[in-house]
Amino acid sequence: MSEPGLYVGMISGTSRDGVDAALVSFPGGRPELLEALCLPYPAAVADELERLSRAGLRPRDAETAPLDEALATHFAETARLLLQRAGVGPGAVRAIGSHGQTVWHEPEGPDPRSIQLGDPGRIARLTGIVTVGDFRSADIAAGGQGAPLAPLLHRALFRPDQGRRVVLNLGGIANISVIDRSGHVTGFDTGPANCLLDAWVRERRGEPLDDAGRWAAGGAIDAGLLKAMLADGYFGKAPPKSTGTEHFNLAWINAHAEVHGLDPADVQCTLAELTAVTVRDAIVPTGPGDVLVCGGGVHNDHLLSRIRAHLPGLPVRSTARAGLDPDWVEAVLFAWLARERLAQRPQDTRGVTGAHNPVLLGTIEGP
Repeated sequence: MSEPGLYVGMISGTSRDGVDAALVSFPGGRPELLEALCLPYPAAVADELERLSRAGLRPRDAETAPLDEALATHFAETARLLLQRAGVGPGAVRAIGSHGQTVWHEPEGPDPRSIQLGDPGRIARLTGIVTVGDFRSADIAAGGQGAPLAPLLHRALFRPDQGRRVVLNLGGIANISVIDRSGHVTGFDTGPANCLLDAWVRERRGEPLDDAGRWAAGGAIDAGLLKAMLADGYFGKAPPKSTGTEHFNLAWINAHAEVHGLDPADVQCTLAELTAVTVRDAIVPTGPGDVLVCGGGVHNDHLLSRIRAHLPGLPVRSTARAGLDPDWVEAVLFAWLARERLAQRPQDTRGVTGAHNPVLLGTIEGP
């Protein structure tokens, strides 16, 4: 039996290409995806996000205020189009969970902060729907990394019948959730996934992504470049840990002297191998029985083939095999988190983000 009310979940990830939105019901408490769409950013918004990313500095609030408003307007329009497509009125939706667009993630240091733009209060006013946003601040205030949050939903949806299971999210950044049959979950960001691949293909070919990984597949792995990249301190750091495009970006690629003089396709191939190797190094010690994959990287055939090559004998399958389309797992996550927040249920992120205690994730904004 379905509980009354629907939820909308929205996120724009580290690829910064648009807003993913999902309309979700919760029959028996389990999320069911009813409708989904991705609304690309207008060129002006995408250009401003790219400018902020290239700056490599924590943005000031005054600097981001116009973009915060523009993003909120785009998120609200995404929700409107989603409901229109589903034939659902705003009154049927109990809440929107909006992650927003991350423009800075710095969970450690003297002033830890994770900045997501797309003002949830403005979304609530424009849609007339209660909106839950700012999901990371409370976790950081409790001593956590604020990320990744996906393991919370993965635990609810993908618990194995026996042994351990890993859920691998291949977004701009790759992260894993390690779940056992009792429901205990740990997880962390393993490092870059699509963010470096997208940055390099945009720079060298003017294309938004490497379709199916074909460009990378036509190149060759450069052992020297791979070794230099794997020497980055993030990979040897013990969890809990999280990262973002503040660290892994085009400037990071170009900072490696080995890049210069290489065929660009070989660099792309090596970047894919970097993701495959760091994913392997994160997964193998956990001893899972299988791996479920979600996120945009599921469409990169070359990347998946390299991950499978590094995990011989281990089933690596899409989350679709477990009942949820891999493209919409993160959008569903924020619908689920909005429901959890309205129910006043604290989330125990201690094994994932390193928070000192369970916390309520998200702030509630009325229309």
